[in-house]
Amino acid sequence: MIAKILVVDDEFLIERLINQQFRKKIRQQEYEFIFAQNGREALEKIQAYPGIDMILSDINMPEMDGLTLLNKVRDTHQDIRTVVITAYGDMKNIRQAMNLGAFDLLNKPIDFQDLEVTITRTLDESRKSKEYNFLMKQAELELIQSKNIFAIRKVVDGIAHAISDPLCFIGGNLVEVENGVTSLIKHLHVYQNKFPNFFPEIQQNAKDIDLEYLLEDLPKMIASMKVGTDRMYDLSASLCAFSRGDSPTKSVVNIAQGIDNILMILRSQLLENNTRSAIEVIKEYGDLPLVMCYPVQLYHVFINIITNAIDAINEASRKNAITEKKMHNYQIRISTSFLEAENAVMIRIKDNGIGLSEELKERIFGYLFTSKLLENRNALGLCISRQIVEQKHSGKLSCTSVPFEGTEFIIQIPI
Repeated sequence: MIAKILVVDDEFLIERLINQQFRKKIRQQEYEFIFAQNGREALEKIQAYPGIDMILSDINMPEMDGLTLLNKVRDTHQDIRTVVITAYGDMKNIRQAMNLGAFDLLNKPIDFQDLEVTITRTLDESRKSKEYNFLMKQAELELIQSKNIFAIRKVVDGIAHAISDPLCFIGGNLVEVENGVTSLIKHLHVYQNKFPNFFPEIQQNAKDIDLEYLLEDLPKMIASMKVGTDRMYDLSASLCAFSRGDSPTKSVVNIAQGIDNILMILRSQLLENNTRSAIEVIKEYGDLPLVMCYPVQLYHVFINIITNAIDAINEASRKNAITEKKMHNYQIRISTSFLEAENAVMIRIKDNGIGLSEELKERIFGYLFTSKLLENRNALGLCISRQIVEQKHSGKLSCTSVPFEGTEFIIQIPI
């Protein structure tokens, strides 16, 4: 990997000397030198060239001196090591540079042999620091991820248990109600056949209660109630599958069934609201083999991405007039396919919501990235989702988006 070194000095000769001195390492693509003439230009170069490993900076420069640059770098790019070049014996600047976090000092005129040793040592320290910071971020993400999944499982498990008992009571009694109503209707028909001419009071009461309507519609009402309880059973089963699917080892999972479970849990968020009609979910499931994975962690990814799709659609609907809400057909399209060559499955989740700008699309998976434009979206969830897919499952997670047209997340998981 090429080490990027930013050299900040207002002397034009220094660029030629450094390129000449390190021409072999530059040719072998070990070092890449980037040059700036003052601190202000250096800050611009840091933005333009991501991944700079170290800064070699003079102190006395026009527009912005090296000490000011060192102070700004310390506040915004703590992983970049800075070596300061100063005149021999300038103790005031040396002391101030050290206080500002300079990693090392070099005296003018530069001894290029000493410079090479200093660069090697600084790059080594920079590499160790970046590795340490990376491990710390990974540990923090692992902690956040485990807390998130535990919290979700706890809530889901609580809901599943809360609805299971009354649901069993309702479902069990509904069967008896259906049998009882069926028997009563049959019994009433026997009366009507045997005694076709009722007393006037009975005929009037039958008219008052609209008996014919009740006889026709009571079975339909009960059937509708049974459909509702069946849906509740499905929801309860989905919640239980989600909350109990966590395991320290991988297990075999039906991806389509897992997605359906998530859609059942998120069903209320897909319904019509004040600014839009109901979100249509289009499912295009291919013939997939079972996948070996960490189920709850993968469900966590699906929840994050589908929730973000719903939020993106809600964001788009708020930008349209309420009177136009019926004119916009909001959709989430979920498709799955088997990639035989890669021995993997692909899951594509696409919405026709607000979409992302190029800048946001590049940064949305960043560590703890937040933005006012993404205030309704779970940016941290996307960062963790990528970690789950790519590190836990050796897969891929990518995103394509067109502003004001929609966003698609593509998940690829090895079988």
